[in-house]
Amino acid sequence: MYIYDEIDQRLVDERVAQFRGQTARFLEGKLSEDEFRALRLRNGLYIQRYAPMLRIAIPYGLLSSTQLRKLSHIARTYDRGYGHFSTRQNLQLNWPKLEQVPDILAELATVQMHAIQTSGNCIRNTTTDHFASVAPDEIVDSFVWCEIIRQWSTFHPEFSYLPRKFKIAVNGASADRAAVAVHDIGLHAIRNAEGEIGFKVLVGGGLGRTPIIGKEIRAFLPWQHLLTYLEAILRVYNRYGRRDNIHKARIKILVKERGADKFRDEVEAEWAHLKDSPSTLTAQEVERVGKRFTRPTYNVIQNENLNASGPFGAWVKRNVHGHKVPGYAAVTLSLKKTGVPPGDVTSDQMDAIAELADRYSFGELRVSHEQNLILADVRQRDLPELWREARELGLATPNIGLITNIIACPGGDFCSLANAKSIPVAEALQSRFDELDYQHDIGELDLNISGCMNACGHHHVGHIGILGVDKNGEEWYQIEIGGNQGEIRAGVAASLGKVIGPSFARADVPDVVERLIECYLERRDSEAERFIDVVHRIGIQPFKERVYGDPDQRSSHRPAERAVA
Repeated sequence: MYIYDEIDQRLVDERVAQFRGQTARFLEGKLSEDEFRALRLRNGLYIQRYAPMLRIAIPYGLLSSTQLRKLSHIARTYDRGYGHFSTRQNLQLNWPKLEQVPDILAELATVQMHAIQTSGNCIRNTTTDHFASVAPDEIVDSFVWCEIIRQWSTFHPEFSYLPRKFKIAVNGASADRAAVAVHDIGLHAIRNAEGEIGFKVLVGGGLGRTPIIGKEIRAFLPWQHLLTYLEAILRVYNRYGRRDNIHKARIKILVKERGADKFRDEVEAEWAHLKDSPSTLTAQEVERVGKRFTRPTYNVIQNENLNASGPFGAWVKRNVHGHKVPGYAAVTLSLKKTGVPPGDVTSDQMDAIAELADRYSFGELRVSHEQNLILADVRQRDLPELWREARELGLATPNIGLITNIIACPGGDFCSLANAKSIPVAEALQSRFDELDYQHDIGELDLNISGCMNACGHHHVGHIGILGVDKNGEEWYQIEIGGNQGEIRAGVAASLGKVIGPSFARADVPDVVERLIECYLERRDSEAERFIDVVHRIGIQPFKERVYGDPDQRSSHRPAERAVA
């Protein structure tokens, strides 16, 4: 766990006092709506459909039990007793009162938390692999590098007013669990032929209105030059990024319009002035940041023979993951129980999870961009007891990697930008596929839902993606297939889904998804072949035919009738 130093704490405390004064002046009528908007956004405060929404930063998804208890207290005291974990590894409160937000920020500051740069046209929360520091395939501890980026980017005067919001992801392992290819900047740790550590640099990825896979602009960047190279990229973006059109302001549009080669040349030319400047990292600086993290004191134990079967065995198979230290495991607490909005957790559950973290995982946990929580350092011998307690709390659904582990934004139930609701669709799909044996028969499948084209639910990189659209004031849902967030196993790179055809009414979505699953199960070569593998092998046409039936009937926007056994 990263522990603040005096500078960290002072920055957070001064920001709380500053925003308290700004909020008071706004409520007194001394600041206009337009003047206050930029100030509140810099502190994570949105005005949503029914109430303000406060986005609380959880840097790189790392959270202590003390901090989780504070989030529980805040949700219970200032909100409606629950919070929503987002795909940016942050927590959102959907019902705070504007006049109480400074008090919330003050309470967060007491446990080394804040809402700084969780919104606005600045560098947002840097995300990473939720198994960082414990993954068996780890190359570097990405927490350290994320923290270096956080310290560099927080209140950076040159990059505080970018053309548009900016997102960075760091992956420190061989498998990409951070979806680096769909970020403004994606950093993938690698070793060169000499065994030296560096980063592959991708730029211009992103989802939303114009989904794009990032372009590699440097195959190997020595770690010492990480910050100077980031500065070069941001300077080129700051100089040439569009500020006259919000829909063309992201760096992905700049890279697309200029071309990756020209953009790379411009970055390299800028970097020539910055390389070896004071921002160049040293081993001493990396060590300084690394020492600010507490580290678990592992016991010397052997791997356990769990003899897992039945419901416990299903949970071990799906929710328990490998660990680089013998005798330990990482455990995902599923926030995807049927009937519960994906990513939502109550105050009572937060308190209980904090207790689990204290007893089983050195008082720490992580938030995944898949909207689940992870206890990263559980002794294997403790897994049966942890499973029993998690099951009583409704947090042991054995569905990680399966179809009901749905990623979804809050959608039209809360967000003023949404065209359609996401939560009822997620619930209908969970109910349709709730039978665990069926889920395990289907195998690994990512299903993502967004309520609008901003793609907060990452629907473009779901194996099945669902997008809410508006048609003459009515909610419809567009289906795409073949997306993939990144390479988890060899041969399947990041990809964007393709729309299968006309959209559907909400009531039809479960039937459509079931038709897609039926087509996949009929076409796969073996149980090891995943949905995404089959889509890439046979294309989307067989799936379209299964869903729409007779091509002449596609304009009806209705799925084909169910086959009669």
